Amino acid sequence: MATTQNITMTFPHVQDSVQVGDMIYYQNTSSVIVQMGLATAVTQTTISCNIGGTVTRPTANDFILFSKDARINTSSIRGYYAEVKMVNDANTACELYDVGSEIFESSK
Repeated sequence: MATTQNITMTFPHVQDSVQVGDMIYYQNTSSVIVQMGLATAVTQTTISCNIGGTVTRPTANDFILFSKDARINTSSIRGYYAEVKMVNDANTACELYDVGSEIFESSK
């Protein structure tokens, strides 16, 4: 069984949507995308993740990316009732061009 190690990567800024549980990857200079592991800690400048013992570590020139678990991070409204309030804080009149939604019945 391969052992895992926790590594911490430091950046000037970490994107706000990265969170614990996201899958972390890197793309090396040969354009190969390598899965590192799940994020275990995230701050404004660091991402920590568990990385398998056989996984090659990223270098300073590699591109770090992440993906979210589609089972957890959904963007649709669920349930039987939703209410939306839209406010225009401008001092001039404006016109609303379009409003869209993704609504489905979650249970019967």
